[in-house]
Amino acid sequence: MARLTPGSVDEAQALLAEGGRRVLFVGGGTAMPPGPPVDLEVATEKLNRVVEYAPADQVVTVECGVTLAQLQTELGKNGQRLALDPPQPEKATLGGIVASNSFGPLRTRYGSVRDLIIGVSIVRADGTRAKGGGKVVKTVAGFDLPKLMCGSWGTLAFIATATFRVHPVPEQTLTLCARGGDPLELVRRVRGMQLEPAAMMAVRERGGWDVYLRFEGFGAGVRAQRDKLRDLEESRWPAPETGAVRVRFGALPSHVSQVAKALGPLRARIEWLPTVGVGVASCASVDPSALQGARRELMALGGWLVADGDWGPAPASLPLQRSVKERLDPGGLLAPGRFLA
Repeated sequence: MARLTPGSVDEAQALLAEGGRRVLFVGGGTAMPPGPPVDLEVATEKLNRVVEYAPADQVVTVECGVTLAQLQTELGKNGQRLALDPPQPEKATLGGIVASNSFGPLRTRYGSVRDLIIGVSIVRADGTRAKGGGKVVKTVAGFDLPKLMCGSWGTLAFIATATFRVHPVPEQTLTLCARGGDPLELVRRVRGMQLEPAAMMAVRERGGWDVYLRFEGFGAGVRAQRDKLRDLEESRWPAPETGAVRVRFGALPSHVSQVAKALGPLRARIEWLPTVGVGVASCASVDPSALQGARRELMALGGWLVADGDWGPAPASLPLQRSVKERLDPGGLLAPGRFLA
């Protein structure tokens, strides 16, 4: 297997245009699913330019190999940030974050990658370039290529550049914690008080839940929200767990107790976003039978679970996914065996 590191998008395009090789795109390696061997790995570490940044418009375009930490440093010079916080920002590249649809607790307020990406340029398996979206937040013309790339795991095209809308860095940040709290009851309480946390995450390791809330914004607004939750202690935001096995799952927020029961046999640390209904379970290793049991219980609730390339039963959308794959990569050369289609 060859591994090449193109120094420009033109070089990456030329590699794909040669054709006839099974190709895997490699960024920071923080979320790479397993799969069969390929003929060529295309590393993105040299594609690390901020292509265009308009602070007044709150829009930035970057090459796929830019790390999240690198971008945040650049945006921070103008008091701005990209409101994404997946684990390992010093390694995670923007191309990889889009391809794996990675997320963190800020999804509570700002949504996922799909909600922040507004444009993308790609190189198809045959070396043909294409682009979708634009440089403005409101764009409705054409096929929604940016969202299609989110969670595509490198199976549809090489993500060359991505354009995002960015937000101001908050003046003040405060974290509160309800130790041993009930995530569902705290969500109801926060909504009843019309509070707006930027992030809310429930963590479970051995016993009950510890529920963390992060308030951000102008100082006066943060203090006003804190005053409504005087019974909660101030705390540091917990560091993300980066275990060898990371299991993503989802269910209705109201099913939090059933989620805890279903995931119990995994003996994992659970990070659950209780307003969204998605989370990650992290552990050093996992018993396959325990994993399948957890999936069955979550699916019985209408939920889902995926882990390290194990996508579970084929969804009803599989024919549509295969149709899209056929159009963009008819030879099946890109990231073979690493996603459903």
